[in-house]
Amino acid sequence: MITRRTLMHSALAATALGATSPLLAASSKRKFKLKFAPHLGQFVGHAGENIVDQLKFMADEGFTVLEDNGMMQRSVATQETIARTMQQLGMSLGVFVVAVGGNENRLFTTGHPDNRKQFAKACQEAVTVAKRVNARWMTVVPGVFERKLPIGIQTANAIDVLRAGAEVFERENLVMVLEPLADTPDLFLRTADQAYEICRAVDSPACKILFDMYHLQQNQGSIIASIDQTWSEIGYFQMGDVPGRLWPGTGEMNYGNIFKHILGKMRESGRDFIFGMEHGPWKPNKASERACIESYAALNAVL
Repeated sequence: MITRRTLMHSALAATALGATSPLLAASSKRKFKLKFAPHLGQFVGHAGENIVDQLKFMADEGFTVLEDNGMMQRSVATQETIARTMQQLGMSLGVFVVAVGGNENRLFTTGHPDNRKQFAKACQEAVTVAKRVNARWMTVVPGVFERKLPIGIQTANAIDVLRAGAEVFERENLVMVLEPLADTPDLFLRTADQAYEICRAVDSPACKILFDMYHLQQNQGSIIASIDQTWSEIGYFQMGDVPGRLWPGTGEMNYGNIFKHILGKMRESGRDFIFGMEHGPWKPNKASERACIESYAALNAVL
């Protein structure tokens, strides 16, 4: 599979939880107006590699949601520990990635007769994990562009495969969110309007858009206008600044204006979202980690 994330490599290997002190009720320093969701491994400079300690640190800083892309690759014992710790801390889980396995890059666009069955099987396995960790949202990346086929044929093929997954998730009141990416031009799904078209065609409450503003800023720009155009099909947000994929305020994007706009639309529509912190710091560094946290505190103050 084409690499989607580099943020959590060290954290995914750190499944040894070790001994920890009994959990106390988190004494949050602040209350965020939006559900900002850090990842495991994002604050190891402060909290260390121990997963329970990382969750306690996040809760103490005021975060109430966790993202963990690699949840499906973790052991059952680790998944259960994460779920139990989040419950004790009053936290919930955002997205994790549906791990398909095999030649998943060609799963969506080629039209192979086994593609629907293979994806539905992966979605069923994701349902098992979602129930174990009390999750509702799962990320799906619809593979690579198939150069031998016209784009319309590839789109129809992807819709067929995604409908098979939506059938699985809809029965369980779960949602897969399709993520356009900028990691490589070989990827099939690259813009919000393309994801919107596919979600409308799949026509299921279990298939929505993961609107990652870092990727979409690079592939298309016009973030606020694009949010307005695709609003009905957006299920989840992620962010990171451009260039560098670091926290808001480190690059060219005006996240203050973007979040004000989203918050206004949320209040008008009565909808709620999680905002995944899909960015660095990439290495354990207390100063960078603190700057990251305080960037969200600063945004929170102006919302």
